[in-house]
Amino acid sequence: MSFPTVRMRRLRRTAAMREMLNQIHLNPSNLIYPIFVEEGIKKHVPITSMPGYTRVPLSQVAAEGKAALAQGVKSVLLFGIPAKKDEEGISAYATDGVVQKAIRELKKACGDELVVISDVCLCEYMSHGHCGIVKDGEIQNDSTLELLGRIAVSYAEAGVDIVAPSAMMDGQIATIREALDEAGYDQTPIMAYAAKYASGFYGPFREAAESTPKFGNRRSYQMSQGSPQEALREMELDIAEGADMIMVKPALAYLDIIALAKANFNVPIVAYNVSGEYSMVKAAAANGWIDEKTITREILIGMKRAGADLIITYHAKDAKSWLT
Repeated sequence: MSFPTVRMRRLRRTAAMREMLNQIHLNPSNLIYPIFVEEGIKKHVPITSMPGYTRVPLSQVAAEGKAALAQGVKSVLLFGIPAKKDEEGISAYATDGVVQKAIRELKKACGDELVVISDVCLCEYMSHGHCGIVKDGEIQNDSTLELLGRIAVSYAEAGVDIVAPSAMMDGQIATIREALDEAGYDQTPIMAYAAKYASGFYGPFREAAESTPKFGNRRSYQMSQGSPQEALREMELDIAEGADMIMVKPALAYLDIIALAKANFNVPIVAYNVSGEYSMVKAAAANGWIDEKTITREILIGMKRAGADLIITYHAKDAKSWLT
């Protein structure tokens, strides 16, 4: 049968009917709110390339966690900016490191009501800005693994709920899983940045986290854009090594990779709606070219439709008021 017997518009006639028949629903509890916490500052520091976003002082981290919960957002993702950087990333795994302190503050204020996730990487802590140890201009894979394990254990000791390794070193998930288990944290899940691409969408984040490499680029360890098969191999390996969740980063230009992940693996799929994606929306909205709320909802629903179970997004601060 066809028109006029079939009329597709019948089921779109009212807002209530459209909502009733939607197959994809976006809930604030599906979103993860990133927080940049900086050591040594007394007040919020605006991030120029990320309008509406700031670096947060330790004294205000608990308030940020409570604000997330008030929006219906159940999880935060921590990135730290230490007072001192070096070539060994010592601040990354220090007991009194900025992220370790932030974890304790959040858990003290919010308890188990808030899921605290911490990024496990070295780029914010290294003076050269790369995600691993550097020797003779090369990023060393195997010698970096031990440091990543130490960072993950230090976060678990501080009370983190989930660790999220993002360095893209081969074998990092297996190393971190072993380190956590040996330290008695076998119940701490791993959210793996499994398909993390070398991308131009990270620019604003690098300002926010002060993590721009001082030389070269990250293309020898982050993925190139043109190989879906490589993404599948990375995700498969991470799951085999012990990842409990896998992530695709960035999201907008990689919706096909999110869909591949969903179709091939029976674990939660996380999409990272990254800083450049956020800032493009903010810039266009500031110029009056788009309606920010409408576009944000459309983008996030698109990621859910592609297969994301959870979405890390800088838009999460506005989730409850925008999504309802």
